[in-house]
Amino acid sequence: MRVIVVGAGEVGRTIAANLEDSHDVVIVDQDGDVVDELTYSLDVLAVEGDGTDIETLEEANIESAGLVIACTDDDETNLVVCGAAKTRSDAFTIARVKRRTLLETWQGSQGAFGVDFMACTDLLTAQAIFRISGLAAAQDVEMFAGGLVRMAEFDIGSGSPVADKTVREADQYDSLTFAGIFRDGEMMVATGETMMRAGDRVVVIGSPDSVSGFATDIATAETNGSKEVVIVGASEIGFQVARLFDEQGNRPRLIERDPDRAREVAEKLPNTMVMESDATDAEFLAREHVDEADIVVAALDSDEKNLLVSLLARRLGVDRTVAVIEHPEYADVFETVGIDVAVNPREETAEEIVRFTRADHTEKVAMLEHDRAEVIEIEANINSVLTGRPIAEATADLPDGVVIGAISRGGELVTPRGTTVVESGDHVVLFVDARVLDDVIDLI
Repeated sequence: MRVIVVGAGEVGRTIAANLEDSHDVVIVDQDGDVVDELTYSLDVLAVEGDGTDIETLEEANIESAGLVIACTDDDETNLVVCGAAKTRSDAFTIARVKRRTLLETWQGSQGAFGVDFMACTDLLTAQAIFRISGLAAAQDVEMFAGGLVRMAEFDIGSGSPVADKTVREADQYDSLTFAGIFRDGEMMVATGETMMRAGDRVVVIGSPDSVSGFATDIATAETNGSKEVVIVGASEIGFQVARLFDEQGNRPRLIERDPDRAREVAEKLPNTMVMESDATDAEFLAREHVDEADIVVAALDSDEKNLLVSLLARRLGVDRTVAVIEHPEYADVFETVGIDVAVNPREETAEEIVRFTRADHTEKVAMLEHDRAEVIEIEANINSVLTGRPIAEATADLPDGVVIGAISRGGELVTPRGTTVVESGDHVVLFVDARVLDDVIDLI
């Protein structure tokens, strides 16, 4: 399929890199230097030009495109790109937007703007923070199979009860699969004999109860459960995080420096305590007992401010900090200095968009560790290598780097074992090494 990506920022590059081996990808950007660099770094056709210009789209051969992804940093530009694409092709159009109001307008008017699917960066980021915040010690959390299956990523601390144990020794859960382990930048598929070490990041897949039980077991007493939440910054992301907690009956605290914005948010979120102050004021944080919070979310307008707030919170004794970062290269820095979780809005958006580029039977995608591995949900059909065979036999025909994490059958969870037979129509959740992903998708 021919895929046209307009905008070669982080989102566009991530999508293009993910698709270059399996699709005919064209990436459009107005920066000539960026276009030249992409020509050598990715196996794509890079076109210099304005994606809202029909002539530029025609140069990208819009007539033969099956998918157009508008992911520049400007909402209105992305809407115009989609509308222009519809005048020249029947391509499926995806627009990345930041403002939730545009998403609501699109949802309330089918076909508005010529957009077939809209990914709202701020809302996706807030939802990711909300999922992570609700599970003790988690670094990443995703739901699959309509909420029947949960995937979560955890850091293994030196005092964790699973440190220096094999997967077989640690596996005491009825419906949980240890899928993969990231260690020193390398990814390993988990087997029964794999030893888990302090500093590892482990990926588990299973029922929400089993994943929560695992989280409770590996978390320290101080980090178990995130009941009191403090959100710093009433940015759109900060507001959406507070709204999600507010809607679930929690009473989060939200700190915002701008008095007009603080008043506006307070009126919209009746269950949220909104405090007007500068959250980089350590005396204010101490006076308001922010140290009693289970988790502090830093959602200010710069990475540097979010780092400062997170460090202040850690200094006061807050057990868990989550920070929004605009520059993914800062993620390692944040984690090195003790920030627990760094969430990048552009990565969340790219992940949401990428799932539309998979084979028709792929239901959901989660990218892990900057796309070193993916967790995907597929609906098994009669032609799948998995269907009608015991898992132990079927996976022997798959490349190394694949773990079947869970199966949903008729709304019921099936924990996969070597003798489990996958049936046509099953929803199968798999952990897959990104290096073999395309080969795996062809087979399943």
